[in-house]
Amino acid sequence: MNNVLIIGSTGQIGTELTLELRDRGFGKVVAGYIPGAEPKDRLLESGPSAVVDITEAGQIAEVVSKYKVDTIYNLAALLSAVAESKPQLAWKIGMDGLFNVLEVARQYGCAVFTPSSIGVFGDNTPKDKTPQDTIRNPRTMYGVTKVAGELLSDYYYIRYGVDTRSVRFPGLISYVTPPGGGTTDYAVDIYYEAVRGNTFVCPIAAGTFMDMMYMRDALRAAIDLMLADPSRLIHRNAFNITSMSLEPETIYRSICRYIPDFRIEYRIDPLRQAIADSWPNSLDDTCAREEWGWKPLFDLDAMTQDMLSHLKE
Repeated sequence: MNNVLIIGSTGQIGTELTLELRDRGFGKVVAGYIPGAEPKDRLLESGPSAVVDITEAGQIAEVVSKYKVDTIYNLAALLSAVAESKPQLAWKIGMDGLFNVLEVARQYGCAVFTPSSIGVFGDNTPKDKTPQDTIRNPRTMYGVTKVAGELLSDYYYIRYGVDTRSVRFPGLISYVTPPGGGTTDYAVDIYYEAVRGNTFVCPIAAGTFMDMMYMRDALRAAIDLMLADPSRLIHRNAFNITSMSLEPETIYRSICRYIPDFRIEYRIDPLRQAIADSWPNSLDDTCAREEWGWKPLFDLDAMTQDMLSHLKE
């Protein structure tokens, strides 16, 4: 992995991944963005950027050719709750866009990382310690595009030899970029509200467990998988990875250890609750651990301390 293109570089994952790759000293790390979502501050100043609309294959090819890109991180997507209100756009970005990326990768010999999600699972998937290989039967457009994306990525590897790799991200928690319409976003918002001194109004019911991960672990996963020995990889698209299974009260109690007067109340969002109820409580990430050495570094308390200290700054 030398020169890298990040499509969706100003999003929740892309902002931090672009900077992390640059800080680690990779070659050119190009921040791909769409007009209206331009890179700012250090993201703009620390390396090259280019307009890359994932629905325009020609733009992708032009940037790949210009910067001699060998690895593409395809992070463009509408998150779960937003995708339900804009299903046609979610498909256009998630599937038509992925097809464009894979075609360019085939032509230029690039490796491709396209994140999948716990959203690939549905009501009839085992809820606890969800296996790597199991039923993927989602009932959201977000989940449908992620399942189809896993299959299409595998097809391009089997049929054309494109080096496709992916992980199924759980809910991601970060202090850098605000969330953008995901079902697990409450687990980010709760920290912001705690630091502001506000009562947190939670849209997800107490007792609703979902897998979560601190963004710093997620960035390591995205990078380590692309650096892994390909001969060890059996699954490729996409690996279960996890760090902690959390529900709102668990996070609330963790924050209260440091902000004792913090308060929470519940105002359930039926759409987000229905999506959350269809997802697993916890994932089995044995395959990722065995095939490329995945291991999270942050538990809940370490994450809470780090989140609160950075947000207070």
